[in-house]
Amino acid sequence: MKNRSNTFFIISLACLLSACSFSNKHENTDSAAEAVKNGQYEEALVMLGNAEEAGEDPELLYRVKGIAEMELASYENATDDFLKSLSANRGYVKEQDRDTSYYLAVAQYRSGNYEGAKNTYSAIIGLYPQDHDAFLQRGKTELRLGETDNAIADFNRAVSLDPNDPDLFIQIYECLSAVGMKDEGSKYLKDAMEISTKLTDLQKGKLYYNLGEYEQAKNSLESARNANAKGGVMLYLGRTYEALGDTNYAASLYRAYLEEDPADVEICNQLGLCCLDMGDYAGALAAFEQGLSVPDNEYVQTLEYNRIVAYEYLSDFSKASTLMKEYLKRYPDDSAAQRENKFLSTR
Repeated sequence: MKNRSNTFFIISLACLLSACSFSNKHENTDSAAEAVKNGQYEEALVMLGNAEEAGEDPELLYRVKGIAEMELASYENATDDFLKSLSANRGYVKEQDRDTSYYLAVAQYRSGNYEGAKNTYSAIIGLYPQDHDAFLQRGKTELRLGETDNAIADFNRAVSLDPNDPDLFIQIYECLSAVGMKDEGSKYLKDAMEISTKLTDLQKGKLYYNLGEYEQAKNSLESARNANAKGGVMLYLGRTYEALGDTNYAASLYRAYLEEDPADVEICNQLGLCCLDMGDYAGALAAFEQGLSVPDNEYVQTLEYNRIVAYEYLSDFSKASTLMKEYLKRYPDDSAAQRENKFLSTR
């Protein structure tokens, strides 16, 4: 089973619209950006085709097109579009180009082009050497490339640029923990605890949870829940109850939250894992498939793998084997999946 958390910086579409400030010369692009904002991605691509025929500003056009392609999980096409947008800036680097570069790096990362993503973050750092998020994201990418020393150096640089943000320390821990480097990550948690006067109840709860201090985590997270029942609180609160052995209650928290926000893919994945732990394999499968129904989410690979595991537990080895073959075509370097595929071949 897989459970990972990858956090990427992507600006909001509202910011996109205000940043572009399209004039009448960009009416098709303007309409497409509005369509993307409303979740009408296919319609947006049609409008952008009209924009290309009308010779509208390619920098803005391909930026919007790349975002639409990303929402449709067409990451290689999105990569091409963002590169076209950046190459059309006529040599004048603007703040918007930094945002487009972030989009480009995310598209490269999600398509498995980690080297490309690393190079894009390096380019951002070259122009904006105080951008702590670029160091964080490059560090995450370097972990995927197995460059752990470089990743640690980038994480440390990110922290030096923003030493008072506890969430930054938590993100670094989660990245390192996901690749089996919990001990190295724990240092960042302990450092974050030193920012005691700046910690919210949610941040305290996350820190206590990751440090294995579950009762203290529960108390802090319940306080945070009373003030704000958003997904970040419910995810960690549920995980804490799971760690305390109350899996049924954790599952009820996830389900209740998903009734309010059915598109929270991280909680869909966590509910599925929780159901697997309880032996509710049909419930687990339903949770993973609910997450997979949400377009353009960073948990697609995790959810696809965990769906295969659910089918195995349901003894539907034929379906699991078919899905595994499709999975390995998309993610051929996943060693855990390769081992699982060998097991499936014997069933």
